[in-house]
Order: sequence, then C-alpha cells, then structure tokens
Amino acid sequence: MMIPVLTIDGPSGAGKGTVSRLAAKKLGWHYLDSGSIYRALALAVSKQGVNLADAAAIVRVAEAMLLEFDCGEELAVRLDGVDVTAEIPLESTGSVASTVAAIPDVRRVLLQKQRDFKQLPGLVADGRDMGTVVFPDASFKVFLTASASERALRRYKQLKEKGIDANLEQITNEIEERDRRDRERATAPLAMASDALYLDSSDMTIDSVVEEILNLVRKD
Repeated sequence: MMIPVLTIDGPSGAGKGTVSRLAAKKLGWHYLDSGSIYRALALAVSKQGVNLADAAAIVRVAEAMLLEFDCGEELAVRLDGVDVTAEIPLESTGSVASTVAAIPDVRRVLLQKQRDFKQLPGLVADGRDMGTVVFPDASFKVFLTASASERALRRYKQLKEKGIDANLEQITNEIEERDRRDRERATAPLAMASDALYLDSSDMTIDSVVEEILNLVRKD
C-alpha cells in the first residue's frame, strides 16, 4: 500500500514547524521535524565538547544518540532521555546544526532515521531537503518561504515571549548567513523541488497557509 508523504521545505523561520504540525493534525498523519534531528545532534555534539572540525567524531555521536519526539500541539524533543525542547530553537543551536548538516556522513546516518517516520496513514515531513533528498517521490511537495526580515522578526518575537534576550539585528544577520550557507553547501543544499508548490508566507496568516497546503492534498 502506498503511504502518502507531504513534504514542506524552506528556510529557517518561514513557519514550517507550525504549519506542518497543524497540517499533520488536520490530516491525522504522522509528523517529522527533520530540523530537530539535526539540532538535537548539534546539542549532543556541543554537550560532549566535540570539535566541529572533527567530522568522524560527529558521525560517532550521530550514530549513538537516542532521539524521541512527542508531537502534540508543541513539539517535544528528548535527547538520550533528557528533554531538550527549550534548547532546540536557540540561534546558537541552529548555527551548529547547519554546520554538522553539511557533513555527508552525518546526513547518511540520519537519512534512514528520517525515512523510518514514513508510516500509515501518512507523513508530513518538515525540513529543507525533504522533497529533494529524503522523500523525492513524495505525493505532495511545498516550498514555504518568507523574507529574511520577516523571518527574523518572527524568531525575535518567539524568543522574547519565552523570556530569552534577543537582538533583532543579530538574528537577521544570522538568518541571512545561514541561508547563504544552506544554499551553497555541497551536500543537499536548500533548494525547491521542481514539482513543489511555492508559498511565500510573508503576508499570509498561518491559517491561510495551512488551507493552501490542505487544498493541495485534497485535490489528489
């Protein structure tokens, strides 16, 4: 039996996580946040003091780490039995995640873990290369983006709401730099699948984005 997969790719801060979880809930499908997998690895590497230039050591950490996801209204992530949910969205975590994600052997180790999420009745996969690399034969593909300034503002508001000190200009610069790294990296660069629906959420509400995506699935 074919298992339907909806991939939602795009740059950091475009709203993929919120939109993907809402879509998965409305469809009654499983949910994969691929970014959290790499961010959890980034935390494991940082906590163990691994040198980011030591690719072999990072691969060993990736092979050994135990990840658990509790995907309710909010995504909960446990790394080796410890809840690291609050550390996952930090800009520092994202920066390290982008670095380790550029290592080919790390991507190979984590690739199968991501594909194992594909189960009936279906899967909504949120990431940057879900439709191009992880699930190239996905039934439905979306590329969700927004301007760098809008994405930075969203992240700034999220951090402030959580009581985390944040600087808008610094966040904007970090997002622009990460976009550049993700587009230019040799392995699985950030790119839109040729058969994906392009959505710019800069001036859209979350509900309208979700509805556009659900309409794509319902038309099948």
